[in-house]
Amino acid sequence: MTQSKSIAILIADDDAEDRMLLREAMEENHLPNELFFVENGEELMDFLCHRGNYADKEGYPLPGLILLDLNMPKKDGREALKEIKEDVNLKHIPVVVLTTSKAEEDILKTYDLGVSSFITKPVTFASLVEMIKTLADYWFDLVELPKNPKL
Repeated sequence: MTQSKSIAILIADDDAEDRMLLREAMEENHLPNELFFVENGEELMDFLCHRGNYADKEGYPLPGLILLDLNMPKKDGREALKEIKEDVNLKHIPVVVLTTSKAEEDILKTYDLGVSSFITKPVTFASLVEMIKTLADYWFDLVELPKNPKL
């Protein structure tokens, strides 16, 4: 990994088991990235805008990549994605939808809103580990990501 040490990953997913499996898949791939987790779209926006529990900019840095579930309580992933891509300070952050949905409507809508990639969650842990490896190779070794703005 070349850039990955400095890139924080923010995972927005309301399912505790999915969050645990994602963490384990990252560890299995020996990724050095700092991981942050939020459980719904409201928490996601609070994290990104440094509000409430996430006011500490040092403790909760802007992520270099967001993994976003679509079906979450309070504010779903679609609503949060729309807000992120409309915000001049956040729209540069790559967002990868990672969801159980395979609905063509969700795929089209999220790409219309500016998502970077749409991935259906793998069903086995081995497939999840492989998907995370591919994701890391692409986002951290191949792609040039923008540097975080001063916020």
